[in-house]
Amino acid sequence: MSAHDAVIHALHGLRTVRRRATRRRILVLAALAALTLLLFYLDLSYGRTFYEPSKVFGVLAGQDVPGAGFIIGELRLPRVIVGTLAGIAFGMAGSSFQLMLRNTMASPDIIGITSGANLAAVVGIIVLHWSGTGLSMLAMAGGLATAAAVSWLSWKGILAPTRLLLMGIGLAAALNAATSWVLIRGDQWDMQAASRWLTGSLASADWSDVPQLAVIVIVAGVPLLALARQIDVLRLGESTARELGVRVDLVQTMVIVLAVILLSSATAASGPIAFVSFLSGPIAAWLSGPSRPALAPAGLVGASIVLLSDIVAQHVPPTQLPVGVITGIIGGPALIALMVRMSRKQVFV
Repeated sequence: MSAHDAVIHALHGLRTVRRRATRRRILVLAALAALTLLLFYLDLSYGRTFYEPSKVFGVLAGQDVPGAGFIIGELRLPRVIVGTLAGIAFGMAGSSFQLMLRNTMASPDIIGITSGANLAAVVGIIVLHWSGTGLSMLAMAGGLATAAAVSWLSWKGILAPTRLLLMGIGLAAALNAATSWVLIRGDQWDMQAASRWLTGSLASADWSDVPQLAVIVIVAGVPLLALARQIDVLRLGESTARELGVRVDLVQTMVIVLAVILLSSATAASGPIAFVSFLSGPIAAWLSGPSRPALAPAGLVGASIVLLSDIVAQHVPPTQLPVGVITGIIGGPALIALMVRMSRKQVFV
């Protein structure tokens, strides 16, 4: 075989690999979208009363369905929409941090950003007695301030992932202690509301939460998806990314700001639903393959985790539980398994 034929053969093989990767990515996205829609429907249908598909779709179409309009349209539908949007936000935010920092452990709920949003929101609930948009803005400010603090503490001319992870874990411990201090200083009713919120719950979700969260998921999520190719280059290392023309500092700043906005807004709406940010990225990457950053699949995985956990929380235990309890039960063992796997491969350094 001549050199020319060898090059042609290699290019043909590369095109084949790319086509297969693209086909797999499309199939995974379609399957995850279908799963999310199925869980969305099941979460609407099942409860103390089961409603058949004709009634569910009738309510969704805006029809007046006696006996189902209020239960589905006013109680279940906003809860399920908030859970879906929060799951998308958690999944995309977590995956963005993990990809940018090239470390599966670098999830916002591990490196302290969720803790910062939690502290700000608890102060808003207990001290300021805020709710709605004000609480969302305060949680967002807390998350952004924590991200800035962690980045500043870990800065060594470049954003050092291992140093950021360690600094984030330490800052998270301090912020969690501050949150506990604020909690014990509140009155009984505020403590109960804040504690329920900290567990991660969709019980108080209503239509007032939906427009704001939907707008933020679109406004922050779409630009984050547009940065996917540059985030992919960052996985090669900062020096290599600069040589390939990526404005590393600008891209990192944009990813951090957009991801924290997504995370904080979802946290304000539903509370810090445990481990969704941490688990969504690795699951999406395993399904999609290593070809490109799986930000969109991670969002759908996050939505599926939240919806499935909400269904389990409502119907499996003897009494209804907050959705964060179920994700915590799932996520704890998953975190231990991942840490054992990473330590065996020696990828912590």
